Amino acid sequence: MKKTAKFVAALAALLVVAGAAGYAYLQWVQRDALPAGIAAGNGRIEATEIDIATKFAGKLASVEVAEGDYVTKGQVLARIDTAQVEAQLRAAEAQIKEAEQARDSAKFSLSQRQSELSLAEKDLERQLVLLGKGFVSDQRVDSQRLVRDSARAALSAAESGLRSAEAAIESATAARDQITDMLSNATLVAPKDGRVLYRLAEPGEVLGAGGKVLTLLDLSDVYMTIFLPSADAARTAIGAEGRILLDVLPDRAVPGTVSFVSPQAQYTPKQVETRSERDRLMFRVKISAPKPLVAQYLQQVKTGVTGVGYVKLDPAVVWPSWLESDLTTGAATDAKP
Repeated sequence: MKKTAKFVAALAALLVVAGAAGYAYLQWVQRDALPAGIAAGNGRIEATEIDIATKFAGKLASVEVAEGDYVTKGQVLARIDTAQVEAQLRAAEAQIKEAEQARDSAKFSLSQRQSELSLAEKDLERQLVLLGKGFVSDQRVDSQRLVRDSARAALSAAESGLRSAEAAIESATAARDQITDMLSNATLVAPKDGRVLYRLAEPGEVLGAGGKVLTLLDLSDVYMTIFLPSADAARTAIGAEGRILLDVLPDRAVPGTVSFVSPQAQYTPKQVETRSERDRLMFRVKISAPKPLVAQYLQQVKTGVTGVGYVKLDPAVVWPSWLESDLTTGAATDAKP
């Protein structure tokens, strides 16, 4: 009797465990079963990459951050050695002063030539009056007319010299401004909040113009990339609602919005002739997380985390309970049976 009772108890316990396992499996199957009007695809969290590069050639003086560091907008990331550029700036400022002195000299010369022309014109007028009275010869008048014409030519040359001096000032000032801009760009700063993905150069290296120093992840632009078959991609609209379930947080649905649907298929023949080939067409789709939500957890955001992305093909369809999410806080309801 005792053996029979033990056997019955063990059998009952086994049935309970089997029943619980079956129930859990049923719930998991039901959870994976999506209602019509929702598509899903495997993906991973990504963010926009920003290359931090030099604007001009030079030696890298310092790199202020390491890979993995979180940086804020305006933070100093690296510095370029500016000894040569500062010397160029001093030379440009000296050229400006020299050009200004040449301009002042040209202005004085112009004033002098204007006076000479005025005097020559008055003398010519007097000679013409005297010629009319018979007191001077035609030769004397012609000589004075030549003096007047020479004064006009000298004035024209002085005006041209002044314009040249002013142009030289503009050229030297432009060179000075260009060098000043180079100096301001010798300090590389973060254009946005983000995280250092790669450190590509070290202090002492000589980089050309456009040489990459760091690569940042723009954590304000976080999204999951998934691939959908052509039938689903054709029904996916930009701005459609989406959900992201991460493998590390399978019971927390992150809200999102479709921000991109590729116009070109991938992993398919260039010319699609048959229905079976058309069925293999896959289109890249991006589900972007809300920026306010990302901003709340900016320090915790990590790229490369895998999961599943869900997209509403039909705006009228209702999310299942395990994909419901609070759009303000990003908190989602736990999966329920």
